[in-house]
Amino acid sequence: METKNVWETYSKQQLKELEIFSNDYINFLSVAKTERECIDEIIIRAEKEGYIELEKIIKEGKKLQVGDKIYSICMGKTIALFQIGKEPLENGMNILGAHIDSPRLDVKSNPLYEEGGFAYLDTHYYGGIKKYQWVTIPLAIHGVVIKKDGTTIILNIGENEDDPVFFVSDLLVHLSKDQMDKKASDVIEGEMLDVIVGNRPIFINNKEKNIDEDNVKKDDKDTVKKYILNILKDTYDMAEDDFLSAELEIVPAGRAREAGFDRSMILAYGQDDRVCSYASLIAFFEAKDLERTTCCILTDKEEIGSVGATGMQSNFFENTVAEILNLSGEYNELTLKRCLKNSHMLSSDVTTGFDPTFASSFDKKNVAYFGKGLVFNKFTGSRGKSGSNDANPEYIAKLRNIFQKDNILFQMSELGKVDAGGGGTIAYILALYGMNVIDCGVALLNMHAPWEASSKIDVYEMKRGYISFLRNMK
Repeated sequence: METKNVWETYSKQQLKELEIFSNDYINFLSVAKTERECIDEIIIRAEKEGYIELEKIIKEGKKLQVGDKIYSICMGKTIALFQIGKEPLENGMNILGAHIDSPRLDVKSNPLYEEGGFAYLDTHYYGGIKKYQWVTIPLAIHGVVIKKDGTTIILNIGENEDDPVFFVSDLLVHLSKDQMDKKASDVIEGEMLDVIVGNRPIFINNKEKNIDEDNVKKDDKDTVKKYILNILKDTYDMAEDDFLSAELEIVPAGRAREAGFDRSMILAYGQDDRVCSYASLIAFFEAKDLERTTCCILTDKEEIGSVGATGMQSNFFENTVAEILNLSGEYNELTLKRCLKNSHMLSSDVTTGFDPTFASSFDKKNVAYFGKGLVFNKFTGSRGKSGSNDANPEYIAKLRNIFQKDNILFQMSELGKVDAGGGGTIAYILALYGMNVIDCGVALLNMHAPWEASSKIDVYEMKRGYISFLRNMK
């Protein structure tokens, strides 16, 4: 079944709007590389749009009215936003749901050590990665350190031009015969992904300026580590035991960039799934005067199974909807259940794009192509659809009808050949309420790699499709 190339359908005005949108998206990706940074940026944007935090409304005892805009945060890493529509909440909501966590390296609780004249931070990788892709590239440290007195230290090191960067070393090719004979999964093992953070020893004679006396002893052991500790103390007021209550993430250093001579693509870290999170957020802001209440839920921990207090499997979303119902004067348990059951959702997540270099991994009839619009995955899962939400055709037919009326171009896709592997999203979790859910996002190349590629026009068409869904799905 042939699908149009979206580039061939846009007017000059649409192409101009696309570039403005893409530039803002690039800026978003560049400043929001962790869940906490995403939430901080989203709150800034939401409050500019007139959104008010749920806790404030609860304390003031206000009743929600049609048109009200609310947001609620869970532990600084998950957010739900609502626009109150004209219909009773019992009739359900139109929901856009995406995740803001991405594969990375997490710093362990007792990470700093010295070996062979180098200081290292010990890491534990997060999410599904090809470990060999994370060596020899510039890395940055993002995160927070919470001191015993509750003081928060925010770290973002490696993004500014005058910042240092960090790296994981690899064996030189001249000595790598045995290494090259290993399977790709074993070339770099998890415990080898320790980040080099220094090589200079502290001056034992204590003559150097700003040396912390507590980090200097009369022996000559771990002098590189001691110098790193001195820098941490002097620059960030951080002691070694503060790693115990830190949340530090190692991510690729550098801004998102346009890709290709034609600048038609975006190359960046974390597009799975911040590409859908960003498009969902912007569509959510732009869709106004709505019949049904709309919700945008941007959640954490999808890459490791949507677990924990900030994952989609927690009760945060359900509890927040209950609070919204209560403030609207509609709450009881049955109304909550009806609201969730009668809702419609686009599980906004990415899928694989056809890569001609690895053509044998795809069913060419059932794969997404760059430049051909947003993508529906009727199901995800692996092999025999294990772990999948399999959307029903009645719901897909409604979406087709809506998108046809608004001239939204889309394609249907699977993740790859049936027995090649697979993956999952948050769709199956929301489907547990009995609501209609389907995965809907864009195609990426290099998914889960340090740098992922998307098509500008697909991302913009996705945003247009999300607006159409929020306005028209009933």
